[in-house]
Amino acid sequence: MRNYELGLVIRTEVNEEALNEFLEKIKGWITQAGGSLTKTDLWGKRQLAYPIMKQREGLYVFLNAEMPPAATSELEHNLRLTEQVLRFLIVRQEA
Repeated sequence: MRNYELGLVIRTEVNEEALNEFLEKIKGWITQAGGSLTKTDLWGKRQLAYPIMKQREGLYVFLNAEMPPAATSELEHNLRLTEQVLRFLIVRQEA
């Protein structure tokens, strides 16, 4: 198991209830792959440095997770297919 940080920029049209539901879905993907979510950090709405898909603002969310290395590719695939996500980045944290 390795420690990863997942950074997400989500569309601002997503209300709080839908955001919580989406975060639970991500947690489900991580636990289904044999990992666990250790920390959730919601930064809130921020202005983007440049427009992404005609959006000038986004909701920033950072998740710390412990999961096997093979699980990252499936998580990336699921995030790419999700319309709510403008950008994401998965980074391995050093121990």
